[in-house]
Amino acid sequence: MNIADAKQQVKDTVEAYLAVDDVGMHLIEPASQRPLFLIGAPGIGKTAIMGQVADELGIGLVSYSMTHHTRQSALGLPFVVDGAHGALSYKATEYTMSEIIASIYDYMEQTGLERGILFLDEINCVSETLYPSMLQFLQFKTFGRHRVPDNWIVVCAGNPPEYNKSAREFDIVTLDRVRKIDVEPDFESWKAYAKESGVHPSILSFLEIEQDCFYAVESAPTGKRFVSARGWTDLSRTLATLERMGKTVTVDLIGQFVQDSSISERFAVYYELFCKYRSDYQIGAILEGSWTRDVADRAQQAAFDERLAVLNLMVDAIETKTVEVLEREAVVIEVRDILRQIKGRIVSGEPVDAVLEEIVKDHEAQLVTRHSAGTAPADEMRLSKLVIGQLRTLERVSTSVNGGEAAFDALGEAYARLVDEMRQLANDASHRLENAFEFIVHTFGNEREMLVFVSDLSTRSTTMRLINTFGSDGYAAYSERLAVQERRNDLISRANELALDAPEA
Repeated sequence: MNIADAKQQVKDTVEAYLAVDDVGMHLIEPASQRPLFLIGAPGIGKTAIMGQVADELGIGLVSYSMTHHTRQSALGLPFVVDGAHGALSYKATEYTMSEIIASIYDYMEQTGLERGILFLDEINCVSETLYPSMLQFLQFKTFGRHRVPDNWIVVCAGNPPEYNKSAREFDIVTLDRVRKIDVEPDFESWKAYAKESGVHPSILSFLEIEQDCFYAVESAPTGKRFVSARGWTDLSRTLATLERMGKTVTVDLIGQFVQDSSISERFAVYYELFCKYRSDYQIGAILEGSWTRDVADRAQQAAFDERLAVLNLMVDAIETKTVEVLEREAVVIEVRDILRQIKGRIVSGEPVDAVLEEIVKDHEAQLVTRHSAGTAPADEMRLSKLVIGQLRTLERVSTSVNGGEAAFDALGEAYARLVDEMRQLANDASHRLENAFEFIVHTFGNEREMLVFVSDLSTRSTTMRLINTFGSDGYAAYSERLAVQERRNDLISRANELALDAPEA
């Protein structure tokens, strides 16, 4: 199955394993909860979906790679204890707690999260000394005498032996104790994730045209040549950072992520063209509504792959502005909620700076705790820091008034300015979106380019949040046409299936 279906399988299973009845008993008792075992080629997203599932369910995640673990680190170290049975005294060996299981308790202590996923990667690459103990672990969720806590679900992953020399095939006895999920590379599934996570538009455009370049593994005299979803994702982050810094992107740099010389060279050529399109088409001018006739004429005469690149550049620029708007809105909402909470204290005469400093310190402490535990996604950490920054600003603004109604009024005025800035950003983003629609209609009409553009907007949660919140005349007009076209295609497909000469299912 593809990675999207695998993620849903993991999520459904975790929810089922954590489900309890009306008296708190697990509907599937822990002893019967078979660990999931995801097996598939490297770099297709097995590890990434664990974090996504944990975030979406609001539970913890403790990850371990099993490649470096010895029997001692996994099972614990032996020590001698005294024992007795009636008149018989004896020495016995016991074990300290497994490093892996101890880390779950440490995690729960740090975060307060009592439920979660224990993710063991490279499970089929364990050492020879540890391998015999894996059967016991997979069946009973124990290392030595120590069990994984009942509200923690075991999920494992590994690569097939053809991709990893240290990997081994699990025997039937082992496989009979897990739920094996075979995961295959799938561009469409990755594309949906890529749009949501802001993968560089040049990569999306290139792979839309050259889908055979999405994932490839080939043996060559000089070694393995390969390219993976992980490689494209990591390259995207590097491209965005280097562009922001004004640095040059070379084919050698691309080859460090796309480790197939043929594909990396093809993408390097395309990336150079893509950057040229960004400059030649003056994407900023298009979205500001000041594009020239020369730009429109060139787009009309361009091949479809060039038009696709321009559309992706436009969507990317719109999404960048949209993310800024939504981020600012989230800051405004959190600041609003904080001001509502402290209003009574300020009005009653407490010093503004003391109250706000207390709130800031609390936010900073939470941020440190979540960061050290690894439970805060980067976007949430950024949001928290922006909120703290705004609270610091309010602190400075209100220093002229100590407390009481006048102090809160001063805070309210500063907050109103923050709201006005957010609205101006939103208006700017909305105008950019409408200008994009106007350019496409003028240049391409209501043809496939419009369908591509509307479809791309529809599959991105950020742009749809902007449209749903602030509206868009262009999207309202053309999304209906897209829906009609999809219904027409569906009817044609069904009609073809009913034809007498249609192939049998």
